[in-house]
Amino acid sequence: MFSLSRCPIFTRVANFCRRVLKRDEEAFEEVETESLMTVIPRESHNISRKDISENALKVLYRLNKAGYEAYLVGGGVRDLLLGKKPKDFDVTTNATPEQMRKLFRNCRLVGRRFRLAHVMFGPEVIEVATFRGHHQEESEDDRNSSQRGQNGMLLRDNIFGSIEDDAQRRDLTINSLYYSVADFTVRDYVGGLQDLQEGIIRLIGDPETRYREDPVRMLRVVRFAAKLEMRIAPETAEPIPRLATLLNDIPPARLFEESLKLLQAGYGYRTYQMLREYQLFQPLFPTLARHFTEKGDSPMERMVAQVLKNTDTRLHNEMRVNPAFLFAAMFWYPQLESAEQIAQESGLTYYDAFALSMNETLDEACRALAIPKRITTLIRDIWQLQLRMSRRHGKRAWKLMEHPKFRAAYDLLALRAEVENNHELQRLSQWWGEFQSAVPVQQKTMLNTLGDDPAPRRKPRRPRRRPSGPRRDSSSNNSAS
Repeated sequence: MFSLSRCPIFTRVANFCRRVLKRDEEAFEEVETESLMTVIPRESHNISRKDISENALKVLYRLNKAGYEAYLVGGGVRDLLLGKKPKDFDVTTNATPEQMRKLFRNCRLVGRRFRLAHVMFGPEVIEVATFRGHHQEESEDDRNSSQRGQNGMLLRDNIFGSIEDDAQRRDLTINSLYYSVADFTVRDYVGGLQDLQEGIIRLIGDPETRYREDPVRMLRVVRFAAKLEMRIAPETAEPIPRLATLLNDIPPARLFEESLKLLQAGYGYRTYQMLREYQLFQPLFPTLARHFTEKGDSPMERMVAQVLKNTDTRLHNEMRVNPAFLFAAMFWYPQLESAEQIAQESGLTYYDAFALSMNETLDEACRALAIPKRITTLIRDIWQLQLRMSRRHGKRAWKLMEHPKFRAAYDLLALRAEVENNHELQRLSQWWGEFQSAVPVQQKTMLNTLGDDPAPRRKPRRPRRRPSGPRRDSSSNNSAS
């Protein structure tokens, strides 16, 4: 039997038809993209150059002068349109990273998945990205190709394209707005301005495909919804609970950095509530998720909520926060429960069981989030000091106050007293609060009046047993030397 599929002529004709149809589809998509593009003139938006970093303007002007397209893009444009002050300014251009390096002496290239140019101006870094293009199969010339894993995750993404391609490749519509210093217009290719005005977080493209490309996008959707107090579009929200476990494929070091963005940016409590709602908290903090209750009112859950509220307040008041204290508070009750269980099952002293439980709790936490050793060391210090806070007699109180992490330990003690509503902890917390602010004479008086909190008695030492037999002359010991 004659097979058309094996006929070379038929194969060539079929391939030719596919190419023609593909060109027609691409042309249709291009026309559709262009029809969606909106140009907002200067008089119709509130962005002013005086609100943009001088260094970002320098980069934009130099790129334009060299004949390249260049736009301010992303969160900087979004925040300016919202009347907020951006923390940083990102630039996108049709200049390649290598062309950027030739144009700016103070430029270094970073990134493996997608090459970026960092233009350094002292402490300020202006990040410049080349317009990203649509994915294509990996070729011999891998400078402009992408690579995916079996689960659809992008492993390499060095594909360059046009500004229209770049707009489609960004994650959220509200982050896909472009500001030009050439004509002071804002360009919108994906309806981002309307979503910004209506307070909607919407993913560009098919949500499930985009989440599989990079599961961290689920965290970004929640983070921006909490930060900007916007609602998530239904089609953007629907796949998140189903795909939340994809975060287990993300390197723990990257998830640690994302956890700081989520919880230590001034809107941690709202973010925490949304992470739980969309089942994203468990991949980040499996130890804590196991202790969640139906009513959400366990000591651990109250502690997590309160420490995040306190962290948000400190950040809004422009006060410093330390991730070590945040994690010490969040993991305190699971660690405490583990210590009590180990002490009961093993017969170890409570102090030894406590030390062992610290190791187990932090090891499990680090398997999900690669918490750096410099932070886990501080967490251990804060936890261990909790065991010493009630020992105040003699010089112990003064010595304890000299510890570098005393203040953090005291703050955790105060949080415990508030969360547990425990009378003894409240008295102890109040005492330490007064002791810290008292003058030395008052401190001495406070220590002398600790009648209701006696210092633990030491067990009397047993007298050493002398060896039986005749006592040796000391001179015989010297003779051997």
